[in-house]
Amino acid sequence: MPSLSRRTLLYAVLAAGAAAPLNLTATGRAHAADAYDTLRLKWRDLLLGTGYDPAAEPYASRLALLGETAAQLRATLRPAAGSLWPELVYADPEPDTDPESFTHSENLGTSYNRLRILTEAYAQPGTGLTGDPALRTEILTALDHLHDEAYHPGQTRYGNWWNWQIGIPQALLDICAHLYDHLGATRVADFTAAVDHFVPDSVVADYTGISTGANRVDLCRVLALRGVIGKDPAKLALARDALAPVFPYVTSGDGLYTDGSFIQHTYVPYTGTYGAVLLGGLSLLLTLLDGSAWDVTDPNRQIVFDSVEKAYAPFLYNGLVMDSVSGRAVSRGVQQKDTRRILQDDHLRGHILIACIALLGNCASGAEKARWDGMIKGWIARDRHRPVLASDALGVAQLARLKAVADSTATPATPEPVGHRLFPAADRAVHRRPRWAANVSMASDRITHYENGNGEHLRGWHTGSGMLYWWGDTYGNDQYSDAFWATVDPMRLPGTTVSRKPLADAEGGSWGAPRPDVRWVGGTTDGTYAAVGQHLKGLSSTLVAKKSWFFLDDAIVCLGAGIHGRDGTGVETIVDNRNLGADGTHTLTVDGGRGPAALGSAHLYRGAGWAHLAGFGGYVFPGGAGLRTLREARSGAWSDINTGGTTDPVTRRYLTLWFDHGTDPTGERYAYLLLPGATAAQTAARARDRGRVRLLANTDAQQGVRDTALGFTGVNFWLAGTVGDLTATAPAAVLVRETGGTATLCVSGPLRDGVAIDVTWHRPVVSVTSHDPTVQVLSTGKQVTLRVTPGTAGAVHRAVVRPG
Repeated sequence: MPSLSRRTLLYAVLAAGAAAPLNLTATGRAHAADAYDTLRLKWRDLLLGTGYDPAAEPYASRLALLGETAAQLRATLRPAAGSLWPELVYADPEPDTDPESFTHSENLGTSYNRLRILTEAYAQPGTGLTGDPALRTEILTALDHLHDEAYHPGQTRYGNWWNWQIGIPQALLDICAHLYDHLGATRVADFTAAVDHFVPDSVVADYTGISTGANRVDLCRVLALRGVIGKDPAKLALARDALAPVFPYVTSGDGLYTDGSFIQHTYVPYTGTYGAVLLGGLSLLLTLLDGSAWDVTDPNRQIVFDSVEKAYAPFLYNGLVMDSVSGRAVSRGVQQKDTRRILQDDHLRGHILIACIALLGNCASGAEKARWDGMIKGWIARDRHRPVLASDALGVAQLARLKAVADSTATPATPEPVGHRLFPAADRAVHRRPRWAANVSMASDRITHYENGNGEHLRGWHTGSGMLYWWGDTYGNDQYSDAFWATVDPMRLPGTTVSRKPLADAEGGSWGAPRPDVRWVGGTTDGTYAAVGQHLKGLSSTLVAKKSWFFLDDAIVCLGAGIHGRDGTGVETIVDNRNLGADGTHTLTVDGGRGPAALGSAHLYRGAGWAHLAGFGGYVFPGGAGLRTLREARSGAWSDINTGGTTDPVTRRYLTLWFDHGTDPTGERYAYLLLPGATAAQTAARARDRGRVRLLANTDAQQGVRDTALGFTGVNFWLAGTVGDLTATAPAAVLVRETGGTATLCVSGPLRDGVAIDVTWHRPVVSVTSHDPTVQVLSTGKQVTLRVTPGTAGAVHRAVVRPG
């Protein structure tokens, strides 16, 4: 599995390739003698970008930086036995798959990637090294050195497979595309033979193991470029055909699901990273092969185009991609890479994904491209925290394409959509309102508490324990970008219910191993509002709880019940933990009184009715609550949570609000409303309005609320029973929305056992005007009873009725 540096470098390649081919590169375009040359030149354009003014910003500074980086690498290039750079020894005295061998294979991969940087500086305009014949000779000599010593058909691989089969051949073949006219027949034969040795056709013979999802697309990219450089039609055909298993929806394991979820490593929602790699790789390959003899015509490729709006866009907000679907990548905040520091956060990952969508638009339908361009234009306009067109994550090719979209008058910017999306296969939910968005992250026997691996995300223990992320339309967009993961208390992530039991780094195992033995995780939605629930079992803990979220128009109602633990430690529910930045002094108000402002101040408010944090929003506690608060400055380093991170300390201020359930609690519960963007006055008014949101149940058996203003009733039935006007004969999530003379009933079976669920709404109903095929009408009249056959995917089943 690729480490941080490998995946970061792959992102850099995607960044270079997300622009449509336009005119000419700096070093000119050679004559396309045949179809392979045409593809090679097209690939070169995709990677380097064309049609931009290298003297204009943002391109000039990027090209200058590329030149500076390449000059520094060139100055330290020292070919010797076992290395090209003294600090990157790739010769392994005891080749195997132990950590030392991983380091050696990593060094070999980094050596090839450095040569790719040198090659791009040679091929791009405005770098100060453009077309330098001496540099070209040095690159070719270095390639020969690596081939002779390490990457050749006589070599047995060691360390990490990814370096040998994806990282190195991609870098090598990209270099070959740029320098093809100077390689000569012998080098082409030698280099393609090396690729054939390490990436034989058999790597795509079966869709299993390492050859699935994003990895399969990476391998197909290697095979396709091998076919282009070696002028081998069979390799190109194999690359095209081997994409076929990537396209269809899956029902387990890695890939895209019909509900829009994307899973990698079997148990990890990964839309924002591996999903971006898959989309980026497919956008490159589909664009490369479009119109050629190897055009991808598989009708299932439409699933990829559909995924833009179904799987990717729902997790993009104001240019960022939500951290709940980026796995261990959230721990990669700052790393030292060669001569410069690399920053990665939710916005920068979002920019890469946006650029992938822009590139895929080249081979989409006109209607799809118009919609996507509107979305892209909107994301560019709204990302004020990290402007997309000045993004450190993007190369000149991406920037050129995205700037063209931004400057176009043909397509207006599309606003963020309003509505709710459930992703049952990923245990995720996304709620969007006109002025804010929220996202909840859960875990089950299908989805891991968190993923760690390769020394990354060592303390992400509780990210699947009901972590509730939220952002405002014009505020709080840096909440999780601004050194959050390096400085936040990992035991107090917002929205979670956790045991204070100490946990070890990488607790529970790596690569998605820690999964709770629970099934009821999911919810139901009418597309606007939702009822979502999680049967929580703590990581390496005796903690259990039932947690529910009812997503409304201006609020999220958060309920917890059956909170029980026997770890001998305290148990807490974190109402929120807001990152105030390096020097934030945001005022906390509780029940009209100003809270402590000094750093280090902690306070217990007994019977608190409401709280408000200036610049963010409000919180309402129905019936009063024992609210604890803490204002503190927390320091940490990225190396604390990622062995590849920088060791420099960073400090951020936090305001934490939580409920203390005590040591070894039994049957504890909580209830609060989160009001994103509300003023103190609005929060106080909402606390006084006790009739609008009614708490129907908050027990270990059922949790439910009714919002009278919305005509909304939502109940999570952990067990069969009756709550208010609703009865369910089996565990279920049920939502009723009354509007315009009709009522919509939405039901799901989060247990996913396929057992039929009879739901009765104890209200007079004249008729059922429509229903899904999975819904059977058992009776109407004084009440309506529906039988739902829920299936095993956690899907929502609907019926529309006309009340009497």
